[in-house]
Amino acid sequence: MAKITKKRKVAEEKVDIEKLYPLTDAMALVKEVNTTKFDASVDLHIRLGVDPRKADQAIRGTVTLPNGTGKTKRVLVLCTPDKEEEAKAAGADHVGLDEFITKIQGGWTDIDVIVATPNVMAQVGKVGRILGPRGLMPNPKTGTVTPDVAAAVSSVKGGKIAFRIDKFGIIHSSIGRVSFTPEKLFENASELLTTIARMKPSSVKGTYMKSVNVASTMSPGIKIDTKSIVA
Repeated sequence: MAKITKKRKVAEEKVDIEKLYPLTDAMALVKEVNTTKFDASVDLHIRLGVDPRKADQAIRGTVTLPNGTGKTKRVLVLCTPDKEEEAKAAGADHVGLDEFITKIQGGWTDIDVIVATPNVMAQVGKVGRILGPRGLMPNPKTGTVTPDVAAAVSSVKGGKIAFRIDKFGIIHSSIGRVSFTPEKLFENASELLTTIARMKPSSVKGTYMKSVNVASTMSPGIKIDTKSIVA
């Protein structure tokens, strides 16, 4: 069993594991109990009372965090030559098609988001088995399959994130870094949580948002009172 560091022990003592913290308090506390020396990610873990196997309950979507994620997303745009300049002007890190399909087939996935135009999706489909499990496959529902590549790149660079429920009914999403102020973390968390709250399927009976936890990398989790989330 791994030994708990003194710093981690002090952090855990500050968190009441039985308490449900208001969202504002949780955002301040997650900064206070951070144990890392680097600018760690702050993540929300949202457990929903849904059945992800049912199509209408497989929650997924996008949201633009008002204060960004604190991380510059690396964007690859897969498109025909007529769209390349547009993509580059919008700030895409990589632009092209065939050479990147070949690189991905060789195992390269050193990007965060892939945007593709509809007319190249047949080629993109060739690497679907590689991109799918990594959450990199472009999808119209998340706005990453579009003829307007400039708008898509600008959205991603401006703090737009995609979220999806996993097979256990949980959504995991970063809402910023520990260097953010509690107010900025609160605004980002509220935007994500209210977006998910509004997506409640009509077929879901009972409690929809079962539990919400926030934690920074390698630090103790904090339970959030779902009643403090306003949809």
